[in-house]
Amino acid sequence: MLTANAIRTQISEITADLIAVGLCVDQNFPTMKTERDGSLTVSFSGLENLSVTLKNIPYAESYRELRLNRSYNLRLIDGGVIQMLYHFSNDKLVKHRLAFFPSPDLLEYQNNSEVYELDEMYGDVIASNIVTSPIRFDFDPTAFDDYHHPMSHLTIGQYKNCRIPVTGPLSPFSFMNFILRAFYNTPYKKFSSDVREHEGLFEATITGKETRHLHINVGSPLVAA
Repeated sequence: MLTANAIRTQISEITADLIAVGLCVDQNFPTMKTERDGSLTVSFSGLENLSVTLKNIPYAESYRELRLNRSYNLRLIDGGVIQMLYHFSNDKLVKHRLAFFPSPDLLEYQNNSEVYELDEMYGDVIASNIVTSPIRFDFDPTAFDDYHHPMSHLTIGQYKNCRIPVTGPLSPFSFMNFILRAFYNTPYKKFSSDVREHEGLFEATITGKETRHLHINVGSPLVAA
């Protein structure tokens, strides 16, 4: 079972590994806080500025606020920002928020050849034709509405009603493995052997109705209902 301590350890080791291979250029190692009700929150320094991403303001502005306040676990070499937040109660996961905010303006990186190796390892993340879009994996049973608001879902581009069902909550490794494979594939293939793998899955939360429509399978073996 993935506990709060196990989640904190995963995030710490992933952070250390990405620093070691040069993909992470700034970081806040995970913290674990005991709340007044005894629940545990695994988060990062700068969490108090999280709400800026939910405001009705241009994406570039909210991204700048995240950068300015260092409200993230990781800032990657192209400016992409990673946030991982987990909340546990009675040793059970009750909520998570896993977000990737790519840099809205890659011109800085496209014009700075010194940052990138000559073999164009990072060409797949700074190409001129790329349109950046934030993505977020949420798990929140309290907001559940079968099919319309899945317990576990993926939101693309900050669209209010974009909730693609996911079979279950994601571990930090599952989330970061997806981000690296999808958006940093060239460096991922070069450095994947240097990034430690982590075992463990959460239980499935997807419903039978949700499985009959397009959804994302993260390896959880069972349907919840």
